[in-house]
Amino acid sequence: MIRAAGDLQADIQRVTNRNALTAHDEKALGSNAIIVGTIGKSKIIDQLIRDRKIDANLFAGKWEAFLIQVVPNPLPGVASAVVIAGSDKRGTIFGIYDLSDQIGVSPWYWWADVPVQHHDELFVKPGTFVQGPPAVKYRGIFLNDEAPSLTGWVQEKYGNYNHQFYAKVFELLLRLKANYLWPAMWNNAFNEDDPLNAQLADEYGIVMGTSHHEPMLRAQQEWKRHGKGTWDYSTNADFLKGFWDEGAQRNKKFESIITLGMRGDGDMPMSESANIALLEKIVADQRKIIAQRVNSDLSKVPQDWALYKEVQEYYEKGMRVPDDVTLLWCDDNWGNIRRLPTAEERKRSGGAGIYYHFDYVGDPRSYKWLNTIPIVKVWEQMNLAYRYGADRIWIVNVGDLKPMELPIDFFLNMAWKPERWPKERISEFTRLWAERQFGPEFAPEIADLLSKYTKYNGRRKPELLEPDTYNLVDYREADTVLADFQAAAAKAEEIYGKLPENQRDAFLELVLYPTKASAIVTELYIIAGRNQLYASQGRASANDLAAQARALFQADADLSAAYNHTLAHGKWDHMMDQTHIGYTYWNQPPVNAMPKVSEIKTPAAAKLGVALEGSALAWPGSSGEATLPPFDVFNRQRRYIDIFNRGQEPFTFSIATNVPWIILSESQGKIEKERRVWISVDWDAAPVGLAGGHLKIGGNAQEVVVTVNASRPPDLTRETLNGFVESEGNVSMEAVHYDKKVDGPSARWEKIDDLGN
Repeated sequence: MIRAAGDLQADIQRVTNRNALTAHDEKALGSNAIIVGTIGKSKIIDQLIRDRKIDANLFAGKWEAFLIQVVPNPLPGVASAVVIAGSDKRGTIFGIYDLSDQIGVSPWYWWADVPVQHHDELFVKPGTFVQGPPAVKYRGIFLNDEAPSLTGWVQEKYGNYNHQFYAKVFELLLRLKANYLWPAMWNNAFNEDDPLNAQLADEYGIVMGTSHHEPMLRAQQEWKRHGKGTWDYSTNADFLKGFWDEGAQRNKKFESIITLGMRGDGDMPMSESANIALLEKIVADQRKIIAQRVNSDLSKVPQDWALYKEVQEYYEKGMRVPDDVTLLWCDDNWGNIRRLPTAEERKRSGGAGIYYHFDYVGDPRSYKWLNTIPIVKVWEQMNLAYRYGADRIWIVNVGDLKPMELPIDFFLNMAWKPERWPKERISEFTRLWAERQFGPEFAPEIADLLSKYTKYNGRRKPELLEPDTYNLVDYREADTVLADFQAAAAKAEEIYGKLPENQRDAFLELVLYPTKASAIVTELYIIAGRNQLYASQGRASANDLAAQARALFQADADLSAAYNHTLAHGKWDHMMDQTHIGYTYWNQPPVNAMPKVSEIKTPAAAKLGVALEGSALAWPGSSGEATLPPFDVFNRQRRYIDIFNRGQEPFTFSIATNVPWIILSESQGKIEKERRVWISVDWDAAPVGLAGGHLKIGGNAQEVVVTVNASRPPDLTRETLNGFVESEGNVSMEAVHYDKKVDGPSARWEKIDDLGN
């Protein structure tokens, strides 16, 4: 608490450039003061309660609750005071940091370089402001999959994951009203790497745990360092019990949540021979250790059992743990919670929690580079979790932490008070978040960018992209995806240029880099795919696309290098070391690898080529008739024809139609590399029923005939139509366009704006 009060003092100085003096004796207070204390720990707070100057009934006895109130004449010689009173240690700390937030110091002032806006004076509104208890008791993050980026940065700046590094993490968590941490564990052991780590966590008030596969407060690396024999309880129980006993003994004086159970070594499934009876014995033996080393009343010791991957199958087959153990349900590693508590399970005293993912390493493919998590998706899943009573623990895998600022903030805000953020206010959260970091002027536009780039990444995470991910010939899918990203990146660049210099680092970290980097990688894969398509069609422009792909690959490298070495004078060096291009299986490539591109030899003489929307073929030279996808009066499509050069010399082209109702965007011109001509239908002139026509495309003494088919039913118009029209063999309906929905007593259909792609 004293540390947090010191941070408030520093925050006031950041905002006002004035030093606020601290005092631990009421006689040293000035006429205006900020009084901070915890019920039962602070004699001043207790005296104010006895004098009925603050009402303890509003927050006393509640978990992590606090009151902020302007109190006139609280003490002799003090004319007015802002009183921050907590129900417990963390309640007081949260109250302190809440005031810091209110005066304009973002929780991300250090982790995202968000500047503090200067104010000569600060005012606190009269009244009583109470927050807490939080909806979710334990709320936190998991630093995981942390190499190469976070680990490289930590090693350069701190040497290792030591208490100096964790002090920054702990402060961020408390500013976000979080209280729980699973520490970095790929190559590290929190308790061993720096003996001050656990002590500092306790001083800050951070509840420590270990990940879903590290039982009894022992890190996986501790087993690698000290383990003897196999990680197999059926053959090595005595050594494992001693190993776990050391963890319980070492951390018994610190506030922790103890993970129970056992997975295979290295976060792998248990052997096929593992059975429910053995697993239940493991938990029983672990609890005996806890009772001996920590507290004989096991209901007083927070414990969780993570039902991750195959462990949930053990539960479904009948394995059970005592009721005072929290069942930690998990998502499928892709943001979809697999199971929620039943009505009977909600009666358990240990309750339920959620282990969620913003980052993942494993089959079918890892994703760990950038934020790909729309907060609308987070809301939809965590709202279900909360409504179904999974409210004891919320822990989220955040990877390297840095790229996940927005979803971390939203996740923890929702865990604190989900009622504040109903589905109708999700977009408002993003706008307010943008305003908190950058002020009101560009906040709506910044919020729109944050929502768009995460939604676009949510369509397909960058690590999962392939040259053929987005269709290059049908529905203009690749063109649309690329245009979306390019528009977002251009808007981000525009705002960056308008921001004050002191906001640009934060904007680059939070908005510009992820938007632009995502756009570059998406464009790279689309261009590589287009290069392969064009090479197969013999287009001279295929070689230009190969060069463009190489330039994009270099642009990605340059952008990451600028983040690492130039941004904030190199403060975040290594934070964008994560490889993300060239996955061939589930794990990350050792280095970024450019997707394959092809170059072709083109003759000197010009040569006509024609490609149509909806086909990867090209004419002349392909068998079969060149036919555009059909047109109909309801959808009123606009189709394209690409006229291109298969040689080096330019040529002129012409297009003639045999019917008057076919409209061309142009009918003649010069081709150096390629031109796209748009085809549409004049529906006032088109015949009723099914009609056909054709185009004759000529150039350099060659000709291609393209068939055009149009449908205009005699007894139905767009105005009289009620329903959805088939096009190209498909009928597309969004769920919200229903004729009828049926809600039940315990479930209902709701529309969530902006959920989806």
